Amino acid sequence: MKLRTRPTMEQSVTTIRTLTHIPPKRSTTQPDSVRHHTDAGAADGEDDFRQSPRERELPMNRIPSAEIPLPGSNVDRFAHAQLARLTGGISPEALVMAFEDWFMHLSRNPAQQAELVQGLLQALMEFPGRLQQPPRPAGTLGLDPSLPDRRFTHPGWQAWPFNLWSQSFLLTEAWWRSATTGIRGVSPHHENVVSFTVRQLLDTLSPANFLGTNPELLEHTVQSGGANLLRGLRNLIADQSDRQPSSRSATSGFRVGREVAVTPGQVIYRNHLIELIQYTPNGAHVRPEPILIVPSWIMKYYILDLSPSNSLIRFLVDHGYTVFAISWANPGSDGRNLGMDDYLRSGVMDALDAVAQIVPGQQIHGVGYCLGGTLLAIAAAAMGRDEDTRLASMSMLAAQTDFTEPGELALFIDNSQVSFLEDIMWDRGYLDSPQMAGAFQLLNSRDLVWSRMLKDYLMGDRRPTTDLMAWNADGTRLPYRMHSEYLRRLFLDNELASGRYPVGTLPVALTDITCPIFCVATLRDHVAPWRSVHKLHLLADVPITFLLSSGGHNVGIVNPPGVAGRSYQVLTRPHDGRYLDPEAWLKAAPTHDGSWWPEWTAWLDARSGEPTAAPPPMGNVAAGIAPLCQAPGTYVLQT
Repeated sequence: MKLRTRPTMEQSVTTIRTLTHIPPKRSTTQPDSVRHHTDAGAADGEDDFRQSPRERELPMNRIPSAEIPLPGSNVDRFAHAQLARLTGGISPEALVMAFEDWFMHLSRNPAQQAELVQGLLQALMEFPGRLQQPPRPAGTLGLDPSLPDRRFTHPGWQAWPFNLWSQSFLLTEAWWRSATTGIRGVSPHHENVVSFTVRQLLDTLSPANFLGTNPELLEHTVQSGGANLLRGLRNLIADQSDRQPSSRSATSGFRVGREVAVTPGQVIYRNHLIELIQYTPNGAHVRPEPILIVPSWIMKYYILDLSPSNSLIRFLVDHGYTVFAISWANPGSDGRNLGMDDYLRSGVMDALDAVAQIVPGQQIHGVGYCLGGTLLAIAAAAMGRDEDTRLASMSMLAAQTDFTEPGELALFIDNSQVSFLEDIMWDRGYLDSPQMAGAFQLLNSRDLVWSRMLKDYLMGDRRPTTDLMAWNADGTRLPYRMHSEYLRRLFLDNELASGRYPVGTLPVALTDITCPIFCVATLRDHVAPWRSVHKLHLLADVPITFLLSSGGHNVGIVNPPGVAGRSYQVLTRPHDGRYLDPEAWLKAAPTHDGSWWPEWTAWLDARSGEPTAAPPPMGNVAAGIAPLCQAPGTYVLQT
């Protein structure tokens, strides 16, 4: 039945809830007894973007599709959630569409079919000659064929019959790489999905993964009399029985508040979503401008406060700064309706308000890591739009603002996959950490899955647990509403980069940011590829110091001085400077050995006052911000 008049939002939502028997959304606002700090609110007639979602009304087409259930949709969602248990959370429809696109186009390209047949025949002709060479990747698509494949570096791979198995596997891998890429007419996304899926299937069949076809493993088994297999079995049993991340952290000797997250401080503010930690100063004087750290809630905050030797927070405190850090709550099913708006208002803005009352009259250095950096950029854009000048600078660590090229993470993000994921989260109220961790591991499965299984379960050799490994096992959950908005508005629709992301009644634009930016990317980042992070140069009209660090998403950031083999490149672009594309930037930026942390603190120092001020008090009792407990607080311990 067609409606002749457009209903109001209130009428539409009421109708939808009636048809689907959906109860009204429960408010996530906490009682005043829980919220130890509230802002004074906007002046009369002033548009305060920190109003609650209920106080603003956006056009109907601004609401993500996940928020508009249709009659009977709950039955469909339940069915999809049950199917996900069998597919590991992967949408079957997304895979089918990708392979259908690839197969249909390949079947209609006779010239490319002939080239693939010719390539197969040529590989067969070259095969006897390759048996006399060390195993090397065949083909150059993203690989260096001059270097040996790391899976086959043991000398035993050059002896019969192991050279036959390794070389035939590498040639098969190269042929399928050619068969799944460069097919004219296939969409880039579907090509990436097909190529990635085939690569994952082939990796499971690598002769390096099996006892009978791996000469290094056979040699190790003979030398140890099979003891390695017994140790591997014990490791497997231990891993299967140890399901709690907190238990893994405890048994590994890296307990939160004891071995990691030990920088002294106090929780001085708490609401339903964050605990704000103020760290104890190290010295009689500090720089007048404080630092507020906004970590990602996809991970626990103490990635930036691991052991004292590699704690970025301790490094900043020792450098003479008053440091505050947000510790996010770990939501359960009752937090399913927490959205991006809640994380902005109850997270970044509430923390800024608290810091401003503890250090009044001073601008604040904002620091955001990963998704926390994206959220900080949204807040900075909204503050610039509303002429809020409290930010002295913004530092973004491995954080994206343009999501058109998010790397291999885009393999798991299309409308079909996101809808399937929403149904999984709808069933539970959140996305659990094992599923999210599994997706990240697949992006680098050769090193994170198969290599680990080989060493732990077949070689029987446990890698020594590090503080970073213990933190990585201490996962968090993501609320249903927030993750749906994050995937749709940022990844699928790229609303932030296109100036369509709503904050309050108006969208924000990154060109409204008024403070200088220090942007850090990492060279081997599977989560926030550095070329994607580099796109900030196209979006912000302020001075940008862009630094590219060696390492990956975590190791490239947790990069203390004194560690051998670290390096970085850095270059500053004035607000009116010429744009350099990533490749031109690589050529122009000078390379430096060592950690990038001193480079960053020198940048902060140049935008801060001299360290002559006395440290501020812990909290502000007069303003109702009293110390609540010792750091690291209680939210970080939630499992």
